[in-house]
Amino acid sequence: MIFWKLFYTFCKIGIFNFGGGYAMIALIQNEVVEKQGWMTAAEFTDIVAASQVTPGPIGINVATYAGYTAVTNAGYDPVWGVAGAFLASFSVILLPFILMLLVSRYLLKYSGHPVVNKVMAVLKLTVVGLIAASAVLLVNADTFGAYAESPLQFFLSIGLFATAFFASLKWKTNPILLIALAGLVGFVVYYL
Repeated sequence: MIFWKLFYTFCKIGIFNFGGGYAMIALIQNEVVEKQGWMTAAEFTDIVAASQVTPGPIGINVATYAGYTAVTNAGYDPVWGVAGAFLASFSVILLPFILMLLVSRYLLKYSGHPVVNKVMAVLKLTVVGLIAASAVLLVNADTFGAYAESPLQFFLSIGLFATAFFASLKWKTNPILLIALAGLVGFVVYYL
């Protein structure tokens, strides 16, 4: 049954995720697209995009939308999709919440211990790798377009990406302004 698989899958993602929402994206994509086949890569890219503009933590938002999409793609009514969204959201935070309740007391007590410091250093490297994997995951034809299909979309996407990257890196431009400007450029190019 899809609901048991959703619960198990998102509990597994939650317990093995370190580094927050962006690090979680690659894990979710691997499970829901590659292993389970609940959705296509294009649907997952849309879910990530919607999750970025929706208020709240991105990892939980991705889990919510993925749970809904998985259930509705399995042929269930959208009402059951809402149940799938709730179940995926609940499952992804359940085990980390319990683990943090158990570990936080000891982590504070032994925070200066050399073994704890080494474990934290390894976890920091792991987080960087997971976030990098999420970034690489989103560099695909669904995000940037395919040169063979639409050269304009491809070069416009690359140009917007490069401009936003350098504007945020060099001038520390507000991300909300960058999103608004990119949306305006997209609207002008594609709808006018």
